[in-house]
Amino acid sequence: MSMTTILLTILGIAVFAVGLLFSIAWHELGHLSTAKLFGIRVPQYMVGFGPTIWSRKKGDTEYGFKAIPAGGYIRMIGMFPPGPDGKLEARSTSPWRGMIEDARSAAFEELEPGDEKRLFYTRKPWKRVIVMFAGPFMNLILAVAIFLGVSMTFGFQTQTTDVAGVQKCVISQSEKRETCKESDPVSPAKAAGLKVGDKIVAFNGQKIDEWSTLSDKIRDTIGPATITVRRDGQEQTLHAVLKKNAVAKKDSDGEVVPGKFVSAGYLGFAAKTEIVPLSFGDSVVRMGDMLENGVDSIIALPSKIPGLWNAAFSDGERADDSPVGVIGAARIGGEVMTLDVPAQNQVAMMLFLLAGFNLSLFLFNMLPLLPLDGGHIAGALWEALRRNTARVFKRPDPGPFDVAKLMPVAYVVAGVFICFTLLVLVADVVNPVKIS
Repeated sequence: MSMTTILLTILGIAVFAVGLLFSIAWHELGHLSTAKLFGIRVPQYMVGFGPTIWSRKKGDTEYGFKAIPAGGYIRMIGMFPPGPDGKLEARSTSPWRGMIEDARSAAFEELEPGDEKRLFYTRKPWKRVIVMFAGPFMNLILAVAIFLGVSMTFGFQTQTTDVAGVQKCVISQSEKRETCKESDPVSPAKAAGLKVGDKIVAFNGQKIDEWSTLSDKIRDTIGPATITVRRDGQEQTLHAVLKKNAVAKKDSDGEVVPGKFVSAGYLGFAAKTEIVPLSFGDSVVRMGDMLENGVDSIIALPSKIPGLWNAAFSDGERADDSPVGVIGAARIGGEVMTLDVPAQNQVAMMLFLLAGFNLSLFLFNMLPLLPLDGGHIAGALWEALRRNTARVFKRPDPGPFDVAKLMPVAYVVAGVFICFTLLVLVADVVNPVKIS
């Protein structure tokens, strides 16, 4: 590895680290701003964990950075209702710091005079929902803003109806070979006279504007077909006889399913790819697909554990869709900077990586499990349901729901998450996901 490659890799990792820190600070800013809006005292706003390397107090909040850039937190007074002894202490929005504080209660910040009216748990449930939702929502806003901005200005690599290459013969795609044998028939595209540089504008007399439409029509056709191309500014009609062949299977979204093949019509040419900016509507649809894929990925996490284990501790291959952690994402960021592509492509890829990271933060934090934000949201909603039900049936007010009673569940969830994080970390180090 050359020194230039090493420096570019370090630069990419550093750029991703800055984006990561900004995303964390942005997340905690959502909690901070809404907490202050509702009059909750916030003693600390910190980016990072460990020893404090810089801080400054403004008002009643200490703002600062800590040595380990692996997260962040704000500390709010009275996140949980008082226990049987009536004692109130400060708790943190950070899952990990919250666990530490629970184990070392002597280190909690004590209440100050006047804090009785500035406690988190005394706020109405809908206000607590807003405070806890604001953090993940900030990540969602950032992900959407980055994604829409880049997709509308830079775009995506898209297949077009331009001809980039013509296959000489018909080869089953399941065979994974490119060299023709004497027994292989001539490809329909070559026999029809299709040439590199042609732009297919119509198929069987129907106008074609997009590759997906052309691809579907080709797959649905076996036998004679007319192909209208624009060549040197003139339109010409070619006659081809499409053959049945084993081609890559596509899912409902038109994406290729790796390792799966179906029998369909075959013409035999390679479509040219180019980066095309999307319209606002298309960008929103693409963002919706990204969100749906993110939800599917969260649901599929348990099924990824065997593959991660094999990739980390045996000779198993690391799947392209394998979960990656902060280390893995940083390595991908470093790899992006070493690619032999224009600088604007590298910037776009880094921004998409950051958008994906923020979307993952949103989805993961919305899981209704303590110690995640979604767990606190679920607790506030349950409290609202209990109190409203009691009001409707004219029963005594049950009071605040004590989320602290669910801490044993939070410990189990946190333990599972720590084990999963360590597994991903090992896999990212010994067998990382690489850009294909």
